[in-house]
Amino acid sequence: MAMAFRNMLRNVSRRIQVRNYADAPRGDEMALTFAAGNKVFYDKQVVKQIDVPSFSGSFGILPKHVPTLAVLRPGVVTVIENDGKQNRIFVSSGTITVNDDSSVQVLAEEAHPLENLDRSAAQEALSKAQSQLSSAANDKAKAEAAIAVEVAEEIVKAAATA
Repeated sequence: MAMAFRNMLRNVSRRIQVRNYADAPRGDEMALTFAAGNKVFYDKQVVKQIDVPSFSGSFGILPKHVPTLAVLRPGVVTVIENDGKQNRIFVSSGTITVNDDSSVQVLAEEAHPLENLDRSAAQEALSKAQSQLSSAANDKAKAEAAIAVEVAEEIVKAAATA
């Protein structure tokens, strides 16, 4: 009796441990919610693909992507809509969540379409951040300035491609 119970428990635990791809509720569709403190860009809109920058590396998301949770790094999120149109949005930081139902949430601290970025203002912000980094007096100030430099560098790169 104990042996049968152990075998049954092993079979159940194997089924639980199996990692599956997400099951999209409507075929190969992926609903995107993309919001920042300044704007909601997508509200459960069905899209074809999302490319995101994360601290573990940039990656693309398609329908039925394995569930994922990642931290966004400063960079460009590219959304490819169902009609093929690409929407490129700069994010300063945030999170990306891919759920098992193929829904995706991008929550950004700040986000701006690339066409709204001013390259000269971004270059000026980078210079200011670099001078703050070089003159930082303590560890906290250095860390804050280093973050500002990283974000400003990515804004400059993004503005150059807009």
